[in-house]
Amino acid sequence: MASETVRVPLVLVAAVALVDADGRVLLAERPAGKAMAGLWEFPGGKVEAGERPEATLVRELREELAIDVKEACLAPLTFASHDYGDFHLLMPLYVCRRWDGRPTACEGQKLAWVRPNRLRDYPMPPADVPLVPMLIDLL
Repeated sequence: MASETVRVPLVLVAAVALVDADGRVLLAERPAGKAMAGLWEFPGGKVEAGERPEATLVRELREELAIDVKEACLAPLTFASHDYGDFHLLMPLYVCRRWDGRPTACEGQKLAWVRPNRLRDYPMPPADVPLVPMLIDLL
């Protein structure tokens, strides 16, 4: 008997490690009421149909953090591929060191500027965890 492959939706989410002049990385806490509330993640969001990941980040960073990022300032670093059971997440991670404005929590989330060697101290969604060593190596 051939085993049947169960197909689950593929969800594309773009994320960014904002790195400040002191080499710290911005993390955002998922607010109460959202899936995985209380876990810390890299800012970003779901890529809409027909949208490029870079455009998603420009839009999401404006909406979530009130900052303006130019696509040219987004450098791809790595990606995560994680099976959550009812969907599969594919998440490219970009690094950004230049933006206009001061990151402000616009959606009630907590924000933290974290030194790279302390990133592991923050509980994260399973897809974000394997991104941390790559980021630490870079910084």
